[in-house]
Amino acid sequence: MAEMNDQFARVGELEIAYQTLGDADDPPLVLVMGLGSQLIHWDLEFCEQLAKRGFRVIRFDNRDAGRSTKIKAPVPNLVRAMAGLPIKAPYLLDDMAGDAFGVLDHLGIERAHVVGVSMGGMIAQTMAIRRPERVLSLASVMSTTGERRVGRPKLRLWGVLFRRAPRDRQQYIEYFVRVFRMVGSPGFPVDEDRLRELAAATYDRGHHPAGTGRQLAAIMASGDRTSQLRRLTVPTVVIHGTDDPLVPFRGGVATARAIPNAEFVAIPGMGHDLPREVWPRIIDAVVAGAERAAAAQPA
Repeated sequence: MAEMNDQFARVGELEIAYQTLGDADDPPLVLVMGLGSQLIHWDLEFCEQLAKRGFRVIRFDNRDAGRSTKIKAPVPNLVRAMAGLPIKAPYLLDDMAGDAFGVLDHLGIERAHVVGVSMGGMIAQTMAIRRPERVLSLASVMSTTGERRVGRPKLRLWGVLFRRAPRDRQQYIEYFVRVFRMVGSPGFPVDEDRLRELAAATYDRGHHPAGTGRQLAAIMASGDRTSQLRRLTVPTVVIHGTDDPLVPFRGGVATARAIPNAEFVAIPGMGHDLPREVWPRIIDAVVAGAERAAAAQPA
């Protein structure tokens, strides 16, 4: 796998690992990854295609993932959270949104287009809610509003969320491939070799199962964003696969309904991953959202 060098932004007490691609003079586009995922899960070629469309692309590791700071705190009782009982999470999505803004501050960037997948979509939404003046456009991909009834995974996947990933490298690679097969896109072929390569790179870069537990606690403790999303005026596109078993399609529908004038892109056959075949649709939708934002800006 092509390696790019990580850089680090100091954000409060944390170090956030990030990489940038593209022309520094182009409009910045921040990519926010999902639960337990790292910046390398934004495929380098996907990022290069975005850069070719005229963006300065920034991808980073969320706190508690990859090479960013690991939070010193126990994992809360997630079974309690699943039952709808309150838990005390070490941090919330709000704090993770603050990390993303911290990376922008470090780079001297005032405003950016923001694209988030899954938990990253929740963080991206939170960024637009908290600091709408800093978000040029929003793309929320395979994500949801935080309203419990619309975002619950299929029952067969609860075990995946709660099972801690193995510590052994080879077992981890098998686990990673198995999870991707369960949540991935039924309508598109799986490149097993690439998946194994990504799994190995993920393990080698920074395997940290407890961090994923704390991130999951942040999602659960952050509550329902629907009423705040209704007040957004940021140009938004919501993208969702019709065959997503992890964040069901209705989660995307609810997000698009909540955000005024959001464009909704439904992709048949897409599950909870980003197969190469759907990249053109996603990139075109992100570009169209950025163009809508540019048209809405006072000259």
